[in-house]
Amino acid sequence: MMITSSSSSSNSAVAAAPSPLIPTIILLLLCLPGLFYLAPHILPPPPTPPISFPEELEDLSLFRRAAAVESNANNPSRPKSHLGSTNSKPKIAFLFLTNSDLHFAPLWEQFFNGNKSNRHLYSLYVHADPTVKTKIKSPGGIFSEDRFITAKKTHRGTATLVSAARRLLATALLDDPSNAFFTLISQHCVPLHSFNFFYDTLFEVKSHQIAELRHLKYKSFIEIISKDPNILDRYNARGKGVMVPEVPFNKFRMGSQFFTLTRRHALLVVSDRRLWKKFKLNCLRPQSCYPEEHYFPTLLSMEDPEGCTGYTLTRVNWTDSVNGHPHTYYPPEVSPELVYKLRQSNFTNSYMFARKFSPDCLQPLMNMATEVIFRD
Repeated sequence: MMITSSSSSSNSAVAAAPSPLIPTIILLLLCLPGLFYLAPHILPPPPTPPISFPEELEDLSLFRRAAAVESNANNPSRPKSHLGSTNSKPKIAFLFLTNSDLHFAPLWEQFFNGNKSNRHLYSLYVHADPTVKTKIKSPGGIFSEDRFITAKKTHRGTATLVSAARRLLATALLDDPSNAFFTLISQHCVPLHSFNFFYDTLFEVKSHQIAELRHLKYKSFIEIISKDPNILDRYNARGKGVMVPEVPFNKFRMGSQFFTLTRRHALLVVSDRRLWKKFKLNCLRPQSCYPEEHYFPTLLSMEDPEGCTGYTLTRVNWTDSVNGHPHTYYPPEVSPELVYKLRQSNFTNSYMFARKFSPDCLQPLMNMATEVIFRD
């Protein structure tokens, strides 16, 4: 009886024990929401779609027209200034590349209109991602609808940003033969000097007559870096050996995606086919791929290194970058001292622009625009 009783008690205990599958299932159910939240942050992003063939054909048609117009403008029978323009007062074309609101439009309005006589000295073009609804903070001003060019979707870390910049350059070349310099900036950029100061710096106004007598060839302001710890990784982002023979490793360069190009270099960029067929390829390692920071400095370094300064006029703070983005300035940081600091450069010219600023910096910047930013 004792043995039977013990066996019965044991069977009862086994029957009462919960299945180990039940807590496992419960745990998985509890973890599912967390997995859905964390997956985008853990898993690599899906590959972005390549530039489509129809888009490529549209761009090619635009670039060919820009090159053709320039060829006609270079007709020997046509009178020119020393910059290759028929206009005695050459212009600066400002190229805004954006995928969000132009938060600092009022500040740029003040930059351009600080002196009403400036209007004939600049042109303005905006490439806004058509998939993003963009608001203009100063309706009826210089950022009017006719300043927005035909645009296509852009993806960070892909050749679409290069295509957008080339589109802006080609449009500006076609639009006005007086456009002599082409300055690419983003919606996060702000000016650090007045327009007059910038214009005089580019065209060397103080030595203008000397420049004409010597037939001085103006240079493009673009950062060109040949030595960097990440340069090999960037070079192989599309796979080992993919870039050759067009771009050997010793010719590959890095730099800022924002620049000021001369007209001859803008034409060089929109006329290029050889290097573009390599840089437009999708990357195997998106975290190492920033075509907009590689294509322009590589092309110009290979074609005309003496025609480039090797530095940009846009100041960027990379000391505490996050996920490939530079330091972002917020209202508590905005002060006259910051503007003076951002102007400082180790090169011949001081910095003319700076990024990256958060949208809520607009009012603090406007508050000191007249007395600090545009007071040279």
